[in-house]
Amino acid sequence: MADNNTDQEKAIAANALEAFTAGNYEESLKHLGKLQELNKEDYKIALNKAIAEFYKSGQTTTCTLKQTLIAMKNQVHTSMEDIDGLDDVENSLLYYNQAIIHYHMRQYSEAIAIGERLYQFLEPFEKFALAVCFLLVDLYLLTYQPEKALHLLAVLEKLSVQGNNKNGKGESVNSANKDGRNQKAEFIGMIEAAKSKMHQYKVRAYIQMKSSKACKREIKSVMNTAGNSASSLFLKSNFEYLRGNYRKAVKLLNSSNIAEHPGAIKTGECVRCMFWNNLGCIHFAMGKHNLGIFYFKKALQENDHTCAQLGDGGATGNGQSKQFSGIPMCALLANKRYELLYNCGIQLLHIGRPLAAFDCLMDAVQVYHSNPGLWLRLAECCIAANKGSLEQDNKGLPSKKGIVQAIVGQGYHRKIILASQSTQNTIYSDGQSAAIPVASMEFAAICLRNGLVLLPDHQQQENKAENGPKTPSQSGSTESGSENSDACSGKGQEGDKFLSAAPSSPLRKQEVENLRCSLLACSAYVALVLGDNLMALNHAEKLLHQTKLSGSLKFLGHLYAAEALISLDRISEAIGHLNPENITDVSMGVLSSEQDQAGKQTPLCYPSTVSSARSIMLFNLGSAYCLRSEYEKARKCLHQAASMVNTKEIPPEAILLAVYLELQNGNTQLALQIIKRNQLLPSVLQTPSPDTRKKPVPSSFQPVQPPIQMPSPFTTVQRK
Repeated sequence: MADNNTDQEKAIAANALEAFTAGNYEESLKHLGKLQELNKEDYKIALNKAIAEFYKSGQTTTCTLKQTLIAMKNQVHTSMEDIDGLDDVENSLLYYNQAIIHYHMRQYSEAIAIGERLYQFLEPFEKFALAVCFLLVDLYLLTYQPEKALHLLAVLEKLSVQGNNKNGKGESVNSANKDGRNQKAEFIGMIEAAKSKMHQYKVRAYIQMKSSKACKREIKSVMNTAGNSASSLFLKSNFEYLRGNYRKAVKLLNSSNIAEHPGAIKTGECVRCMFWNNLGCIHFAMGKHNLGIFYFKKALQENDHTCAQLGDGGATGNGQSKQFSGIPMCALLANKRYELLYNCGIQLLHIGRPLAAFDCLMDAVQVYHSNPGLWLRLAECCIAANKGSLEQDNKGLPSKKGIVQAIVGQGYHRKIILASQSTQNTIYSDGQSAAIPVASMEFAAICLRNGLVLLPDHQQQENKAENGPKTPSQSGSTESGSENSDACSGKGQEGDKFLSAAPSSPLRKQEVENLRCSLLACSAYVALVLGDNLMALNHAEKLLHQTKLSGSLKFLGHLYAAEALISLDRISEAIGHLNPENITDVSMGVLSSEQDQAGKQTPLCYPSTVSSARSIMLFNLGSAYCLRSEYEKARKCLHQAASMVNTKEIPPEAILLAVYLELQNGNTQLALQIIKRNQLLPSVLQTPSPDTRKKPVPSSFQPVQPPIQMPSPFTTVQRK
């Protein structure tokens, strides 16, 4: 409370503090009013008054307190950049209160800026210093800066050791030795009392760094100091989850007694919501997506119920003033609605419900609009919603529906009408603006453009890499990433972070490159579907020039480039892309550093072997040769491709190509047999009969393969 000169003022201040500590805020305000009449120039009295009124309202007038603190800061004519003397340090409580409000309102950058400035002017063994350090540790962990958090915790432990040393120097300049020793003893006692909390902070930091060895050591300390509390069991479950021990992680979660948790109003945490969310994340990693979406929906219900209890506006979050009105400040962080909607969207996308996923992710992107991966997910929803039954048509034998469009007439006049073009080239615009958020291919193009704009260019990445220690390039595997971080205990991690991707962890250099490749592949595909062949070619060529391009995306890049060149009547260039020797690998490669179990299932329409991928290239190469009237080369490509794959893997477009070749050769009966049997037949050499009738055009290029979805990142399990 305020520091006064006269005995009367000191007595009133003591009474005000006593009433405030006892929770009698009305009485405390009366004493502060008397104190303000005696000393109207001391702004600290007004500060204490504002805080007492804030507590009297049940901590619900957060915005009002924030404005009051800003006005007081302007009154003392100072700013954080001007703190360079003892006079400014005396105003540290004002700044600290501002940082606390920024923290609870999720304005982490502002809170960190204030906290770091205060940290430079703190005395080592002050109670206030401990509060500032713990606030900074929390902020660093919330913004994925575990190295800075560990540094602060190491400083606190060092001060504790120095305090126990009789020769340690910790007294303030103007304090007596006795007061200094008492202050030091109180500080050390507080650190000892907070040992369990410090160990939990360390576990959270090591989990973010994926340093399993160090984390395992700290987990033991947490279990020894905190026992089987909900917080310790949640941390241990998170640790086992990162190690891939999913059953053990579920067992640990189920053993936590969440019923004993004080509740969101007191702690700012909805532990039931966190419990269901964690179960959803674990089952996602196990590939059990239907169970995962069930648990995420439970978490959403629990979150909305908690927000409804806290006050109006918490569940909807429409508008900042409405969101923060009527809710205790300590509970502002409890609302996890948008993180959960993000998780739900990813799960729904994996279980084949793109429209439902699109709705969830559109809500999430309102908050996490700077996450390029989220824009990619939205585009994938649009692609999945518009690609129709392509995968179903590729099951079993090639479907006649992909070849025969209709049959008209009867008997001698019976005619078979073949499909004239691929349904993949449909334009999806229905007259609406492409910017309207619906699951259309036009909106997918906008989403992909946003994702590419948000990615840093290569020059920016090189500059960032030069500013930080260099580390070996990360593989996509979570386990290998863990081992690398164990070896260096997190050194160099700060320099390897490049891009914020909230609510997921920041993307590292290789992850940024993988994301860029996926965005380019999807962009080329969407441009082809929309008929923008020049843009599709541009994206495909950029994709093929990326370093460390996975075999799967390289295959798609050549296919997309060839498709665009065919449409642009640049056949010779397309033939160069369709060379089967270009394909040496079709593995998914390094797509994401998150759990890649979800990406193990290969899409049905995607070739699973190099042989089947080369056959697709040969089928398309045959079409290209047909366009140049090189029918013998086309026939050789067709038969070579057919010999490389199973009959069930021959696409309908290849059947159409064979029909066209036989018609060009004058073998009408053989062409009819191919259609009726729905399979490729050996070519029968016959002398072409003179026929001046117009020949049918060759079948369209085989429909482009949809881009492969990456194993999706998801919010790291929430930690108490």
